[in-house]
Amino acid sequence: METTRNGKTRLGNRLKVARAEHGISQEELARQVGVTRQTISSIETGTYCPSALLAFRLAQRLTENVDELFYLEEETS
Repeated sequence: METTRNGKTRLGNRLKVARAEHGISQEELARQVGVTRQTISSIETGTYCPSALLAFRLAQRLTENVDELFYLEEETS
C-alpha cells in the first residue's frame, strides 16, 4: 500500500481482541513469546510496530493468521 497525500499507512492490529478471546493477559502472552508486557501494550496501542518474527510468534500463539491479526490501515491527517 502506498502512502497517500492525505495520510500515512500504519500497521493496525486486533491483538487485544484476540488476546481477550483466548482469555490471556498481556503478561502471559509476553512471557510466551519472549517479550515484555510493555511491548505487548505498545503493540496493542499502535505505538510500537513489531518485527515480522514477533508478529508471526504472536499469531501462532493466538492461533490466528498473521494477516488477520495485523493489517494495513491509512491514517488521515
